Amino acid sequence: MTFAKKHGKAGHGIPEYEAWKSMIQRCHNPTHKAFARYGGRGIVVCAEWRRNFVAFLDHVGCRPSDRYTLDRFPDNNGNYEPGNVRWATRTQQACNTRSNRIIEWRGRRLCVAQWERELGLSENTLYMRLRAGMSLERAMQARDLRAV
Repeated sequence: MTFAKKHGKAGHGIPEYEAWKSMIQRCHNPTHKAFARYGGRGIVVCAEWRRNFVAFLDHVGCRPSDRYTLDRFPDNNGNYEPGNVRWATRTQQACNTRSNRIIEWRGRRLCVAQWERELGLSENTLYMRLRAGMSLERAMQARDLRAV
């Protein structure tokens, strides 16, 4: 028995089904508002998932909560296919974008947003410090701009 049938998730009206429909539209419908960022860049939904919602749900499972949406991971430039899709929070997705900047500091690699949270900095603080020309070491250690 498939995951979807076992858990009574056969389709219409459930959030996973809406995410599935939206995924197909943005990749395969040239009139969709997000097509340029997905299908227009060559991103497609694998044939099995495109024609079969239950197969899609069997691979990705149920959405953990309404805070999660579909994310192509680990390859943000890859297709929607088994092994490259997960349910992710907004924070996780923010670290998985084409424009994201990864910073390696003290042996760890995190995106700017993750470093800001870890260091207790407000949103965009680290990004703006680096953009202004501050050294990485100084930008990462300064808690307050007045201390810089």
